[in-house]
Amino acid sequence: MTEEKTVEARPQRAYGDGRVFYRANRGVWCIAYYKDGKEIRETVGTDEDAARKLLKRKVKVKEREDFVTPHEQRITVAELLDVRGTYLTNKGAKSDSWRSHIAVIRKHFGTDRAATVTSDRLERFVAEERATGKAPATVKNELVELRAAYRLAVKQKRIKPQMVPYFPMPTVSNTRKGFFEPEDFESFVQQLPADYADTTSFAYATGWRRGEIVTLKWDQIDRTAHEVRLYDSKNGEPRTLALDGEAWAIIERRWQARAYTPGSRRQPGDGQVHLSEYVFHRKGRPIGDFRKRWDKALKKAGLPTDKAHRKLFHDFRRSGVRDMIRAGVPQSVAMSISGHKTVSTFLRYNITDGKDQRDALRRTAELRRQRVASAPKVTALR
Repeated sequence: MTEEKTVEARPQRAYGDGRVFYRANRGVWCIAYYKDGKEIRETVGTDEDAARKLLKRKVKVKEREDFVTPHEQRITVAELLDVRGTYLTNKGAKSDSWRSHIAVIRKHFGTDRAATVTSDRLERFVAEERATGKAPATVKNELVELRAAYRLAVKQKRIKPQMVPYFPMPTVSNTRKGFFEPEDFESFVQQLPADYADTTSFAYATGWRRGEIVTLKWDQIDRTAHEVRLYDSKNGEPRTLALDGEAWAIIERRWQARAYTPGSRRQPGDGQVHLSEYVFHRKGRPIGDFRKRWDKALKKAGLPTDKAHRKLFHDFRRSGVRDMIRAGVPQSVAMSISGHKTVSTFLRYNITDGKDQRDALRRTAELRRQRVASAPKVTALR
């Protein structure tokens, strides 16, 4: 390796003024100055005067809060995404969807320097993704991960706030409004095998998230107190649900269905009887995706199966919230059951449909008729 030789152009200046030096092995002029006690070097070129002028400018602006160092200017989007991925992994993110979103962002922006990504560039990205047929919500979620990566880098002081571009988020107006009416649910659940029927029935009764239900284990069940305990949830807070009636009857049915014999036709098991650690299981494993059985049950129950009107598992959560409010359950109690942390999110699930509105208008009209009928009769004077 050739040893670097530097020649000072003039006697070195004071510490705060930096210095200009010549790299003889490369034939270029360089500058060096200090920021937060660290030396920063930049290669200028073959013009000594240009190097001195640049050093003068750098010394003048380096103490400003918005000063961006050469190192910060070289940071790539890929580096930001790596840090974001490590952060989510260490945090134990509840969902893995961020991985696919980050993969898309890496494909489009990975080699770009973070400081060079502009709003125009992001607008083109949105247009390109939408042109492939992706839904606005999907593109928005991808941009959310990129924006979070930038914000995390600012928080960790890897980049300056002014390096974060404006993010043109696509407008998402496809909020689901589906729910199960009691008669629809009864017809539907009768078409499912017992293990799937119990899973859906518990979701319908409690309004819990699917991920909270299928991962429920017996060590979270207090059969003496009739309570279910979640040590962790999507909102990051534990909660306890006291059960009664049909909800507890489901837990008792699952207790009787703990035993299973592992194996299948293709892979016979050991023939031993095991007890599942999961409350809702199939042969000891948590209930997974049962889309085919779901669609088959919808069809048998006479419910829509097209994409626009097809009912989803998450509709149980929406239905649970709406029906609790219909039944007069106080909002705070309903939120403690469903696990909603904020009122704004909770109210999104309390959907009013045409039937609610017609009932409200009918009750209002009836009240007015009663008031007219009970009002004292007044005789006009002549």
